[in-house]
Formats: sequence, structure tokens, C-alpha cells
Amino acid sequence: MSGVQVLWPQLAQGFGLSFGLIVAIGAQNVFVLTQGARGHRPWLVAGVCTACDALLIAAGVGGVGMAAAKAPLVAGLLSLAGVLFLAVYGLRALKNALRGESLGLDDEAEPAPLGVILLTALGVSLLNPHALLDTVVLIGGLSARLDAPGRFSFGLGAALASACWFFALSLGGRLLAPVLRRPKAWRMLDALVCLTMWTLAAALGRDVLDGPGWVILLGL
Repeated sequence: MSGVQVLWPQLAQGFGLSFGLIVAIGAQNVFVLTQGARGHRPWLVAGVCTACDALLIAAGVGGVGMAAAKAPLVAGLLSLAGVLFLAVYGLRALKNALRGESLGLDDEAEPAPLGVILLTALGVSLLNPHALLDTVVLIGGLSARLDAPGRFSFGLGAALASACWFFALSLGGRLLAPVLRRPKAWRMLDALVCLTMWTLAAALGRDVLDGPGWVILLGL
């Protein structure tokens, strides 16, 4: 019985590409880092983000990326949803920084409900336009030049890079917890979260206005 063939050069290419894309600071990375620092189900958060990335990479490698790139309406709607999510997430972080209630690292601090943590992890993964573009469009598009075993190996390498990064980031958050116990440090982190989310939202909003999807949306 023949098994699935793994091509190591393609796996290494996928790993390197995904790792280079995911290291850049973004909604997923910030959320995984802060949850790791708080000790609020950090491994669950890392696992959910890893699973979501793996699903998106599989969709891209399977051909959805090329199809989505040719559908301006779908791209426009997806981008608008992402802008809204990032803007709300940034506003929440700003309120936490202004109130000074975002410390959340003391032993007495109550963690967020499991449902809230799961929904946020899913949101920063599946409603994050940059993650969607990186995984579905870019990784999927680059894998289109390969044959079936090559696409599988390329996608597997990309998914492994996500897993390594998210779990390492979660561990890093726990190691940084003593520093982040200081209210001033945590306020600065929340301010950075807000700035990151709003910068991403503004950049994405500009892309939507400049793209063909906006024209199609106005015509609906």
C-alpha cells in the first residue's frame, strides 16, 4: 500500500515561506503572546491558531486561493469584515490601556471565559485579512506551480511553521510574564496592540478603497 509522499525540498520551501510571513507582528501574534503572558489557556490558543492556519493553508493549496484572487466581490466583503474586526479589537485594547485594568497576570485575576477566548482566537485567525492573504492567496498561489505531492509537502511545511511559531510565542509570553506584571509595561503592551490593530485596519481599508472590490460593493 502506497503512502503519502513527502518531498523534503518542497516541505522546506513551504516552511521557510510561512515562517517568514508569520513572524511579522499582527493580530494573531499579539493575542497569542498576551494570552501566554496571562497564562489564560495559552496552549489552547496556540492550538486553535495553528489549526486555523492549517485549514487556511489546506484551502489555499487546494486551489481556493487562486479562485478567491479572481473574485473581487468576495475579496471586498472579506476585507471589510477584517477591517471591522481589527478596529473593534483595537478599541478594546485602547480602553484597557486607559482604564489600567488589563494587567491580568496576578494569581487572583480571573481569566476570560473559555467561550470568549475561543471566539477571539478564531476571530484573529479566520477574520484576519493578512493571515488569509498570506495563507490562502500567497501560499496557495505559489503551490499551484507544483504537482500533487509537491503541493502537499509545501502545505505541510507551511503548517508546521505555524505550529512551531505559535507554540514558541505562547511559551515566550509565559517567560515574559514577570516583566508584564508591571502595570506600566502592560499598559504599553495594550497601547501597542491598539496601534497595531488600527494600523492594520487602516492599511486594509485603503486597499479596499483602491481595489475593484469596492466598486463592485457600491454597485450592489
